Amino acid sequence: MRAAILASGNGSNFEAIIQAVERQEIAMEVALVFSDKSNAYVLERAKNHQVEAVSFSPKDFSEKSVYEAELLHLLEEYQVEWVILAGYMRIIGPCLLEAFPQRIINIHPSLLPNFPGLHGIKDAFTAKVPQTGVTVHYIDAGVDTGPVIAQEAVTVAEEDTLESLEAKIHQVEHRLYPKVLAEISHNYKGA
Repeated sequence: MRAAILASGNGSNFEAIIQAVERQEIAMEVALVFSDKSNAYVLERAKNHQVEAVSFSPKDFSEKSVYEAELLHLLEEYQVEWVILAGYMRIIGPCLLEAFPQRIINIHPSLLPNFPGLHGIKDAFTAKVPQTGVTVHYIDAGVDTGPVIAQEAVTVAEEDTLESLEAKIHQVEHRLYPKVLAEISHNYKGA
């Protein structure tokens, strides 16, 4: 299964995924890492693992549909079959959804449908819920509304700070995402 990983920031989930690929735990070839931010550290991580890294900004295009069409062209150029979102902070539009039906996967730092959107960890912490977690799901036209593939709960301890809760969530993400991708890649029969 040939995949592209889309990320907007540090790339710690990319790092967890690529290490699992290198250990041959995931039957996936990471053909490309794409970021919408030219200074995202994920691009450096990609280079460190000899993975092609490309970046361009939506601001360089007249509208979102033109940006997505260019991104789709890039994914086609690299013969990508699956799109893996790893901290990609943009809503996926119809262009990519139609090109990759049920083949765009995201990880979200809450137990969806609770706390969707940009600040899942902070929103859960502020709400003082006793439990939050991590969700891996398929992307649809909504915001964090696609079919759930897997979830894992994380207890919010009384002594947790926002930072300690973030660390606990990231630990689960770095374990759960590669595990789910390993299962999907194992069962994938090709497009």
